[in-house]
Amino acid sequence: MDDEKETRQEWSLKVIPSINSIDAGAWDACAGTQNPFVRHAFFSALEDSGSVGAEAGWQPQHLVLEDAAGRVLACAPLYLKNHSYGEYVFDWSWAEAYQRAGGRYYPKLQCAVPFTPVTGPRLMVRGDVDAREGRLALAAGMMELAKRLKVSSLHITFPTEDESALMTELGFMSRIGEQYHWKNEGYAGFDEFLAELSSRKRKAIRKEREIANGAGVAIRTLVGTEITTKHWDAFFRFYMNTSDRKWGQAYLNREFFELLGQRMGDAVVLVMGEEDGRPVCGALNLRGDDTLFGRNWGTVVDVPMLHFEVCYYRAIDFAIEHKLAWVEAGAQGRHKLQRGYLPRPTYSCHWIADRGFTKAVERFLVEERAAVAADIEAQIDLGPFRREG
Repeated sequence: MDDEKETRQEWSLKVIPSINSIDAGAWDACAGTQNPFVRHAFFSALEDSGSVGAEAGWQPQHLVLEDAAGRVLACAPLYLKNHSYGEYVFDWSWAEAYQRAGGRYYPKLQCAVPFTPVTGPRLMVRGDVDAREGRLALAAGMMELAKRLKVSSLHITFPTEDESALMTELGFMSRIGEQYHWKNEGYAGFDEFLAELSSRKRKAIRKEREIANGAGVAIRTLVGTEITTKHWDAFFRFYMNTSDRKWGQAYLNREFFELLGQRMGDAVVLVMGEEDGRPVCGALNLRGDDTLFGRNWGTVVDVPMLHFEVCYYRAIDFAIEHKLAWVEAGAQGRHKLQRGYLPRPTYSCHWIADRGFTKAVERFLVEERAAVAADIEAQIDLGPFRREG
């Protein structure tokens, strides 16, 4: 035990200004293989494409924990931010309230995967290092950096439930959200999944698939080397079209998608639709060890039910075929419930330097947590699955 304590005293933390300042193998040894979005390749595609950086308002401040020999023991993706775009855990009202009271909410520190509302590890520790000790060291480093930079706040978004619990122990405020995920109960095929739904929902889904697949759009699921530059050109066009209509701006640029394909082609699952040989729609997914993660969708045609087929039903088909346990279909969307995707909680953790403002936010979060938990429970009760008896 004394030797163990002595070793811990030799651990050191440093802030790195770019993901490329750390060896990819060392980072990935901490990140693991479960979640593709925390791989070094994903962060490097974001930074090297310019989608993330100081000019984009996401200035990397990644934390790295090393031992005396310089071996990386743990790491965390961390950013200095001057806005709240691209986070999917909304604190705009907090910023407005704090600034109305005379405070300065930005800059703030954000531990997150940019533009990616996907639960995954944020305080990432090598498998041969005590997880709790590594996470505590990273948390302490974040707190120290927040105080040194004199930022208003520190936010950890979409951490795992275990990480959230640990941060709550350390005094962070806990926030709960909800997303809709599909669970594979070992189905042999899509029809076996449908058999678990109520008759009305089963018929509705069959009708939606019939309409989408009968509209003259040929849909294919592409993986790895099947995805070429022409597919990325088309998908980026769809992405921009949808971004312009929904948000008025796009977070990701064309180069990001090219780099993603080059560096993470093994994880990319691209569902594409063509009409008379012309690409007209697409859905980008990334595959983890046991989960297919739906990320971006876009189209240049108006075909009824096409979105549901390309984004949700083809993802379920892929998960069943490849024996994946889950499909996570991205943020928001209560319409996913009737299509077999049930609500699950997501987590975020928040530290605010101003103690008075902390109390006001915590009062809000107490009510919000109760409301979200009740909503999840109610939706599961009203879900699309058959009821016994």
